[in-house]
Amino acid sequence: MEIAEFKTLVQDRIGEAAVIGVDENATPKALLIAPDYIKDVCLYLRDNDQSYFDMLSCLTAIDNGPEINTMEVVYNLYSIPLEQSLMLKVTLDRDKPEIDSMTELWKTADWHEREAYDLFGVQFVGHPDLRRILMPGDWQGHPMRKDYVEPEEYRGMKTIREEEDPS
Repeated sequence: MEIAEFKTLVQDRIGEAAVIGVDENATPKALLIAPDYIKDVCLYLRDNDQSYFDMLSCLTAIDNGPEINTMEVVYNLYSIPLEQSLMLKVTLDRDKPEIDSMTELWKTADWHEREAYDLFGVQFVGHPDLRRILMPGDWQGHPMRKDYVEPEEYRGMKTIREEEDPS
């Protein structure tokens, strides 16, 4: 199925407002989804016989930086029986990056969402156990944010390496 067909499929069922654009440059091509519709769109694409995206192969976040003041959550969906892929992108306010959890739809969302929370600070509403997965539980900040400043030490250990003398 082509990207235009996915767009029509979603808009016919969920509504015109659900899909706010298409990213033709993404691989695979991406539907840009309005944040309030992401869970309905994912549920429909999972359960529809024409799409049957039975697998969330990846979920990640992108920090567009404080200048643009947005973040994105990117969902890579795959249908094993239909051998087709689709990317969904949702743009969020960087000051309050919050979106519905997909853990009810795909079990793999659990760890993917925890990683996006840990590294970017994205809040996944309804996640059953949203806590850090890579960084220590008491770590301050989210290391993949563009304005993140690494602490000089953590629990008495230096965290910043000193430059080695090249000679």
